[in-house]
Amino acid sequence: MSEVKTSDANIALLLGGTAAEREVSLKSGAAVAAALDELGFTYTAIDVGPNVIRDLQKDNFTHAFNILHGRGGEDGTIQGVLEWLGIPYTGSGVMGSALAMDKLRTKQIWHSAGLATAPFALLDDSTDFAKVLDEMQGKVMVKPAREGSSIGMTPAATAGELREAYITAKELDDLVIAEKWLSGKEYTVCLLDDKVLPIIGFSTPGEFYDYSAKYESDDNQYFIPSDLSPADDALMQKNSLKAFQSLGCASWGRVDVMTDDKGCQWLLEVNTIPGMTDHSFVPMAGKAAGLSFAKLVNAILQTARLYGT
Repeated sequence: MSEVKTSDANIALLLGGTAAEREVSLKSGAAVAAALDELGFTYTAIDVGPNVIRDLQKDNFTHAFNILHGRGGEDGTIQGVLEWLGIPYTGSGVMGSALAMDKLRTKQIWHSAGLATAPFALLDDSTDFAKVLDEMQGKVMVKPAREGSSIGMTPAATAGELREAYITAKELDDLVIAEKWLSGKEYTVCLLDDKVLPIIGFSTPGEFYDYSAKYESDDNQYFIPSDLSPADDALMQKNSLKAFQSLGCASWGRVDVMTDDKGCQWLLEVNTIPGMTDHSFVPMAGKAAGLSFAKLVNAILQTARLYGT
């Protein structure tokens, strides 16, 4: 990768889009735009829609900073467009983006790599919901397999609740999983250019870290450094980086981890384009590592590349 210089870069800032996470992407994009202004880069903000290929072809862009969240922007789709157009971009490539967006395939790969991920079951219309709950020890978290920002996620502790949670998730995705409920602590591990930033521990007053807690609430607690022992911190760093790389992910991202009531660590999922809002983890971790927001944005920009060449 060659250095991205202010003197010769013309950046397409990709934001918005049509996914369920559009509003978060717009907020992230506004923050990144302010940083690019501070850094002195020439850029054009593109609210991605049906004419995105035309928009990307008209201004001789040298690089793309992708801050699209969710489907279309985080699942390999826009990455394929950028590869085809020959525009180096931030974030993971087509394969890594597609795999990380799919929680089912992510878990299957982690199992094959010997990485501990929370037990789960694939749900469909014929599922014996009572049996699933029994196998998962009485409580689960239901997730649309290809959504982010906790959209469509619902906890369930009875067969009736599980059925209703499945119906809710199925409206968003025809691939739905139920994951064993973990009652320990929550952590997130932010990565930048294959380096692990300080681990963040966090808690929320709600039952789980839902959309509102992530982007709207001021009642969460964040712990940087985390409360992990040096040995547990090192283990979480090691496994999170391995989990990230096992999916073919690169550039930057975030791995979510939880512990159970015995303190064992369980990998949950990977975010290949995490939020960059004032409530987001990556800016917190960057700050703890000594990076201002503008320096963090510049560091991400410097990872822009094409994966197909």
